[in-house]
This record gives sequence, structure tokens and C-alpha cells, in this order.
Amino acid sequence: MTAQSDPAARKKAIIDRLMSLEAQELATAQAHYDAFLKDSQLDDREGHDKDDIAASRENADLAAAFDAPVHAHHAKIDVIENTDFSVTDTVQPGAVVKFNNRCFVVCVSTTRFDVDGKTYMGISTQSPIYLAMAGLQEGEVFTHNGSEFEVQEVL
Repeated sequence: MTAQSDPAARKKAIIDRLMSLEAQELATAQAHYDAFLKDSQLDDREGHDKDDIAASRENADLAAAFDAPVHAHHAKIDVIENTDFSVTDTVQPGAVVKFNNRCFVVCVSTTRFDVDGKTYMGISTQSPIYLAMAGLQEGEVFTHNGSEFEVQEVL
């Protein structure tokens, strides 16, 4: 049995890629934060001119700006780790849903990512599109922004 034909294996591959994507995003945000924080610290010499102090403050501000994404990615990883991704036939947190020939993972919002030649995107349980289809099953229809969509698959 291949991963394509085994729903549990297929879903595990999707969730593993989702977690990997979020871990990469966290690592990038953390690296930016660390670099700007390091550059914000003045060296040990006695005198610092206005340019040194201005550069230090600017880098401290940039480090602070990258602090929020670090926390956001930590929070997303926490949600992913605590979501039940069991195979299901109902649109709910942890479900993989296909509609309008596009595939979504109901958990956290993400950029697009590919698994076995298919493109997926994470959507939050707070998103209006999720709220419009929550509780539905394959073949059922929901309306979002004035358009009707059929749930083509739930995994």
C-alpha cells in the first residue's frame, strides 16, 4: 500500500511537512532576531559616538520587530503539536480538506507547501472560510463570500 492510497500515511506526510515548514520559519525569525540583537550591543570601549549609539538603537528596534514573529511561530508549533490529526470524515481542526480543487490543512495559517506533487496550505480555525465549512462532510456545500463550494474530500 502506498502513501497515496493509505489515508493515514498520506496525512502524516502532510503534517510532517507542515511542522517542518513552521520549524524553518521559526529558525529564520530567530536568526534575524539574534543577529539584530547582537548588533545592538555596544562594545566595551569607553567612548561611543552618535553614529554608534544610533546604529545600536536601530538594531535594538529591529530585534524587537523580529521578536513578535518568533513568538508567533512558537505559538503555531504549539498548536500543531497539540492538534489531533487523526483521519476524519468531518471538517474540524486537524482535517485536510479539499474544495475548489485546492487542499487545506485546518490548524494554523501557513504559506503554500508541496507534498507528493500536491500543494497544500494551512488555514486557521479562526479563518472565515473554515468557520463556513466547519462540521461538513465530503459532498456537502458551503457558501463563502457569496460563492458556493463543495467539500470534495476530507481526510
